[in-house]
Amino acid sequence: MINHRIWSFRAGRALLGAFFAAGALQKITDPVPAMDLLRGMGLPAVLVWPAMVFNVAGAIALWFGPRLSLMALALAAYCMVTSVFHFLPDDPWQMTIFVKNWAIAGGLLVLAGHPDAR
Repeated sequence: MINHRIWSFRAGRALLGAFFAAGALQKITDPVPAMDLLRGMGLPAVLVWPAMVFNVAGAIALWFGPRLSLMALALAAYCMVTSVFHFLPDDPWQMTIFVKNWAIAGGLLVLAGHPDAR
């Protein structure tokens, strides 16, 4: 049972890290959609760049462990806050992203509370 716990802990971290790495890559290669969401909320489009840096930092922390518990909490908050941009009830795709962000936030909160997260 212990090996299963270690494997699932590491696999979960890897998958969550990949999610944030993909978000960073998307913001680097095609920042316009994220910039449009920011503008649509009345925020400066340049906020896409600090978000990209935070996504990279989150992926690194999830993969390699520096301040894992603290970063998991910060990433959970990030997912909850950014879900607001996707709360567009008339757009099923955006609502899917909204719900996905809350599910990922839940997984990150579980990770933050895991004894091996330190």
